Amino acid sequence: MADPMDAALITQLGDALFEALRGRRTLAPLTTRHADITVDDAYRISLQFLSRRLATGERVIGKKIGVTSKPVQDMLGVFQPDFGFLTDTMQYADGATVSLKQAGLIQPRAEGEIAFMLKSDLQGPGVTREQVLAATAWVAPCFEIVDSRIDDWKINIQDTVADNASCGVFVVGTRHTDPSTIELAAAAMQMWKNDAPAGAGLGAAVQGHPAEAVAWLANTLGAFGIPFKAGELILSGSLAPLVPAVAGDRFSMHIEGLGGCSVAFSD
Repeated sequence: MADPMDAALITQLGDALFEALRGRRTLAPLTTRHADITVDDAYRISLQFLSRRLATGERVIGKKIGVTSKPVQDMLGVFQPDFGFLTDTMQYADGATVSLKQAGLIQPRAEGEIAFMLKSDLQGPGVTREQVLAATAWVAPCFEIVDSRIDDWKINIQDTVADNASCGVFVVGTRHTDPSTIELAAAAMQMWKNDAPAGAGLGAAVQGHPAEAVAWLANTLGAFGIPFKAGELILSGSLAPLVPAVAGDRFSMHIEGLGGCSVAFSD
């Protein structure tokens, strides 16, 4: 087992990712510069990256799960889930036009997902899908706009973990649905880019059921003593392959039984 990365280097790399976000520029993959970097090192880097954001006044409002579906894993060449933190400045209203410059987006891609709003705390290990559903106030369609501070999306798992699971911004639909009233695994999503079909998938694409992905994260964090808290928003992972976005693009999506949402982009 590799020795943990030096704390000074952890700080340096987390700071570099923060500056890349603020400067809308990319970095060479961390894994090409530090071949012995571990996933644990990468999570420590991500916490330093987050700490720089919190120091500017951002506030954590939830968490996101990434790389949960086979289409996304195949697209990115990353074959295990990861997670990142959502802050208040990442959230935009349904139907918003997002300025790429103001949002700090560099090479964004759109994902259609199901978001979970928690009504009670959860802490792993041992959290089940059923417990996730019981702890959920509502679910809603969601666009996560992923982005990478790594050159040309040339990422390994350590690169995306360090980079806050490649999170950019997100939009949650205004229709909120009690998860007990719908079979989420069977919910079908259709997505459009500039009114042309841009992807489709089922809730089952996310580890068999979106709540399974949320349970995985609750248990992963629980091993470190980190709970899910009531009022947190959890993005459960993409139902279809990621779709690149540029200024002038408009995306919309609809999930059977849940409704839809939309987002557009400007310079």
